[in-house]
Amino acid sequence: MWYSINNIDELDTPVFTVFPERVKANIQTALKMVGDADRLRPHVKTHKSPEVTQLMLQAGITKFKCATIAEAEMLAQGGAPDIVLAYQPLGPKLQRFVALINAYPATSFACLTDNIPASTAQAAAFHAAGLQIRVFIDLNIGMNRSGIIPGAAADELFRHLHRLEGLIPAGLHAYDGHLRSPDIAERTRQCDEGFQAVEQMKARMEAEGFAVTTVIAGGSPAFPIHARRKNVECSPGTFVYWDKGYSDLCPEQPFLPAVVLVTRVISLPTATRLCTDLGHKSVAAENEITRRVHFLNAEGLTPVGQSEEHLVVEAPESHSWKPGDVLYAIPYHVCPTVALYERMIVVENGVAGGEWRNVARDRKLTV
Repeated sequence: MWYSINNIDELDTPVFTVFPERVKANIQTALKMVGDADRLRPHVKTHKSPEVTQLMLQAGITKFKCATIAEAEMLAQGGAPDIVLAYQPLGPKLQRFVALINAYPATSFACLTDNIPASTAQAAAFHAAGLQIRVFIDLNIGMNRSGIIPGAAADELFRHLHRLEGLIPAGLHAYDGHLRSPDIAERTRQCDEGFQAVEQMKARMEAEGFAVTTVIAGGSPAFPIHARRKNVECSPGTFVYWDKGYSDLCPEQPFLPAVVLVTRVISLPTATRLCTDLGHKSVAAENEITRRVHFLNAEGLTPVGQSEEHLVVEAPESHSWKPGDVLYAIPYHVCPTVALYERMIVVENGVAGGEWRNVARDRKLTV
């Protein structure tokens, strides 16, 4: 099987492994889906890795999106030319953002804003530092997490940006991660309905004589939908590693699982229960317990309990599992799982050797 590791006896567990050829294939699939590298702005929150960043740059991707200052710095250190911090920096984070921009003058940075006081504070900080920084209006089109609802207030915010020194109104940003229908037709309907407000705002602002240079839209569930729109930058993130959750939710997307958690059976507390070393510290635990990992080399194992260092599963009475046996699993949610590991073990041609560092899991690099 593609995930089997020939030198598995050399690996302590739990361990997170990565398969570079599959990562490269996923990057090419994303490029094929969007049709133009200039319209792909991958979100690096999933991989947090300099090595993956380099693979993307080598594939012709020049635009990136991130969620933290550390992720932005990782990208800048790797030579990424265009970075959008998909966050509204304020207070100490705004000062860190200014310091980051000054530390990496070869990179073009941008950020989000969703209200007049925040944009005014951002402009003042940029202007005081002698900077002119691109800013996107973050629109709330149903996620209800951040952003301003399209309408009169959002229009006035766009006009306000043009009155400020220190920033450059760059366009609109809309994230619709709340779209969760596994039916691509229904997801498309919902996506189009939400995006209509973005298109209407763009048309209103252009009718007033403003340039709406760029629209950044969507994440993974809406990627194939936004990819068909002209003049929209798409920002999926999970595609690079993929996971069981999106594999189930988005069966129409042909990405390959490219990372595997490896765990071992360490105890048999009862005749039908196996205890593995895959605890809360080793896999994202925000989902209910049966939706944390999907075992690739075992059927009929049902997770029934988890603690910091252990995952207990119920096995059929006829099972033959014993302590020391290896289980391979794909996480349901790969992004927060990556954040639990400082490194990924690289597997090529069935052999584990070398590592990729998840450096941007840290909250701070140098800035």
